Amino acid sequence: MAHSLTNVSTTNVRGPNQPDLDTEEIWQARVDLAACFRMAARHGLEEGICNHFSAVVPGYDDLFIVNPYGYAFSELTASMLLICDFHGNVVSGDGQPEATAFYIHARIHKNIPRAKAAFHTHMPYATALSMTEGDPLIFAGQTALKFYGRTAIDRNYNGLALDEREGDRIAAAIGDADIVFMKHHGVMVIGPTIAEAWDDLYYLERACEVQTLALSTGRQVLPVEPAIAEAAYRQMREGDPESARLHLQSIKRTLEKTESDFLS
Repeated sequence: MAHSLTNVSTTNVRGPNQPDLDTEEIWQARVDLAACFRMAARHGLEEGICNHFSAVVPGYDDLFIVNPYGYAFSELTASMLLICDFHGNVVSGDGQPEATAFYIHARIHKNIPRAKAAFHTHMPYATALSMTEGDPLIFAGQTALKFYGRTAIDRNYNGLALDEREGDRIAAAIGDADIVFMKHHGVMVIGPTIAEAWDDLYYLERACEVQTLALSTGRQVLPVEPAIAEAAYRQMREGDPESARLHLQSIKRTLEKTESDFLS
């Protein structure tokens, strides 16, 4: 299901004009992203070697960090992550991104500047709801209200994203949203920080899981009244950045106890 990147250059770009990619801020971004990969694996949010997370390199809006092709989330460490430009060049790291990772993430970061982090998965419950008739989320549970008014749907599944047109189409489908359900495919979550993208990814799957369980009862699932849903969303949103920061800190502490190699 995964494809190597063959249609663009993947030469490592090195020389006197290479950007300084060894700053503490960039290393911390690598560590944060590696922690997200590891915890996503613990929660079963990935699918083989096919899914990908990326983050814009601090200080360089035309570069992004992404996982290398061929590795499961549970294997990844901070130093294994690649830094790529929007033209397919690997400017730091060994290996290359998976083809769809490049074509989706490069175009999202280029076309949506507010997307400092972009997490794409085929996580089970969210993907299951992307395959059903109608809008995926009913907004019937409190956790789902975190996403009220923040979701979009890419209804035009067109096979694998193996060229820039697919990445541009997915970016256009996101629009002003933070979460896009990709019909027959999976989900993409974008955020202003790695912590906020992780927080949304985690709680999105929880919301989808609870909704799927409710639907499985065969009883009617009742959405929250719109005015209350909007008010609840605003209550949650006010504290989201700090809550997301603390959430990411908690997963790093958890991982340090049993999987501290993610820091290497």
